[in-house]
Amino acid sequence: LVQAAIKARENAVAPFSKYKVGAALRTAAGKVYNGCNVENCTYGLTVCAERVALLSALAAGEREFTAIAVATQSDEPGTPCGPCRQLMWEYCGDIDVTLANLTGKRVEYKLSTLFPHPFNFCPED
Repeated sequence: LVQAAIKARENAVAPFSKYKVGAALRTAAGKVYNGCNVENCTYGLTVCAERVALLSALAAGEREFTAIAVATQSDEPGTPCGPCRQLMWEYCGDIDVTLANLTGKRVEYKLSTLFPHPFNFCPED
């Protein structure tokens, strides 16, 4: 999964920050959806790699996920931003999260460790 995230990172569009990120999200059936960050000059319209992977999977009809890997170029593996953590919590639950950098450093978490107090309101259908 980390290798898929590193490969996805190659497609990142980061002309402003130069900070490329890749993500790979595994479904319960074992399919992997990749994502990369895509920046916009307003920054507010920038989309993170984790969200691209998750939204691609959701758009394809996937609803059950087991793990995500995120690859960054920083010395220490970068963590997902708050909005990504919230979306992952809402749609993936307490999945395994592996953070990696390009030199081979890896850190593993459960999402609940990275996001201990999520917003948890989902109205009944």
